[in-house]
Amino acid sequence: MESKCTCKVKFSGTYQQECKLRDVIEKYKDQEGALMPVLQEAQGIYGYLPIEVQRMVAAGLNVPLSEVYGVATFYSQFSLNPKGKYQISVCLGTACYVKGSGEIFERISDLLGIKDGECTEDGMFSLTACRCIGACGLAPVMTINDEVYGKLTVNDVDRILEEYKAKITEGEQ
Repeated sequence: MESKCTCKVKFSGTYQQECKLRDVIEKYKDQEGALMPVLQEAQGIYGYLPIEVQRMVAAGLNVPLSEVYGVATFYSQFSLNPKGKYQISVCLGTACYVKGSGEIFERISDLLGIKDGECTEDGMFSLTACRCIGACGLAPVMTINDEVYGKLTVNDVDRILEEYKAKITEGEQ
């Protein structure tokens, strides 16, 4: 079974991470209901649950890969894709959507070349659609990490992303 992950970032787990995961599996392997805590700790180790990690968990717990994948995709706390350094979330709740957040989301997606739940190849940006963040008075709203941007228009998107790209460039010098 292959996951529906459309991850653009190549899996690059380390030997140390694999050893930690094996220790976690060993700690839980004889316990009933081990899958959830193992996946939680695995995500803590890797930051997400790529298919490579799911395979290790399935083999270590002696459960079908389909069961691991089913749990990993059912619960919203789990992610099959890595998160970028800059995590962009666009509210698609009713107030934001009627004021144009769908178009804002599409513009970001087009500019970065990623879809909902994906991360750019360089690991700098990830994009998610979310439901109401409780800032309806500022609709439409998006967040980048802990920064909130409200009363947005599609025309604001290019400028905001350029500011973050400039931060990346400055950090590389």
